[in-house]
Amino acid sequence: MNQGAPVLKIDLASSEAAYEQITSGLRTLLVAGQFRPGSQLPTVRELAMDLGVHHNTVAEAYRILADEGWLDLKRGRGATVVERPRPQATPESHARFSRRLQELVARAITEGVPRAAIVGELDGLTRKLQTGGIE
Repeated sequence: MNQGAPVLKIDLASSEAAYEQITSGLRTLLVAGQFRPGSQLPTVRELAMDLGVHHNTVAEAYRILADEGWLDLKRGRGATVVERPRPQATPESHARFSRRLQELVARAITEGVPRAAIVGELDGLTRKLQTGGIE
């Protein structure tokens, strides 16, 4: 990514699609305030080259983030971060979050991660996201 910009990494061997990894990684950086409104993200081609993926993979991630209200996409001018009002959670979004979190915690427990470590990670992540300290 651009010099001085947060680094985005993906795992091309992962079962999670590359565009989903890019979307999740950028969303995390956006939530943490690593990109301010008005910031330009790398061009689709620049980021694709940096990550070793096809440009359509990055374009799909940018489209998803634009649909979520994070980005303004202009042909020839790239992706610009926009001011995004904090949405109110719906019962459906809360239920979806709860279900995904339960699945993730169950996987961690299955893999032997101690309860205290799970609680500590959740607490630490929440603090990082609130203060913009994502690495």
